[in-house]
Amino acid sequence: MKLTSKLLATAALLTASATAMAHPGHTEGGFTSGLLHPMLGLDHLLAMAAIGFWSVRQSKLMKNATPAFVIGGMVFGAALAWGGLSLPGVETGITFSVLVAGILIATLAKLPTAVGGTLVGAFMLFHGFAHGAEMPEGATLAAYLAGFSIATMAITLVGRGLGSLMLKADSRFSRGIGGVLAVAGAYLAAA
Repeated sequence: MKLTSKLLATAALLTASATAMAHPGHTEGGFTSGLLHPMLGLDHLLAMAAIGFWSVRQSKLMKNATPAFVIGGMVFGAALAWGGLSLPGVETGITFSVLVAGILIATLAKLPTAVGGTLVGAFMLFHGFAHGAEMPEGATLAAYLAGFSIATMAITLVGRGLGSLMLKADSRFSRGIGGVLAVAGAYLAAA
């Protein structure tokens, strides 16, 4: 019960902090902007939480490696943007990540680590590119990178915590959450 309370409190604080500072002028050298960016977009929140949620049912190696795949994909995507490279279909890739993560959860899919890691890395590549491309003018690159990396990891770990709680519950609850995420991803893709 304590873990559930902590996870709900963390999720509430993350959401509240985004609402409290969701207006321009808070670059703080880039850290605050980086910290808030993943929390201000529903697509980013859902994808990162869903990946954490899904990772709980994977092999021990995949479960333990998921944070590295998430951060690695984010940093690589941001580096592409900062390097002036183009990545076609960024918004499609982001919404597709929510849709596919929802389907993976709904079907209780277990993937080999190489496949799952590649998929997570590819999803986060799109998210990282969007974060990198939207870095505020004048923000310090290192501070912005640290901010969105911390926020990304926090969201992913909250998703993992919820996924761990759902392991103890009837799998229909996890399937239902996955279904809702898939529908949300489809809606975001159509919007």
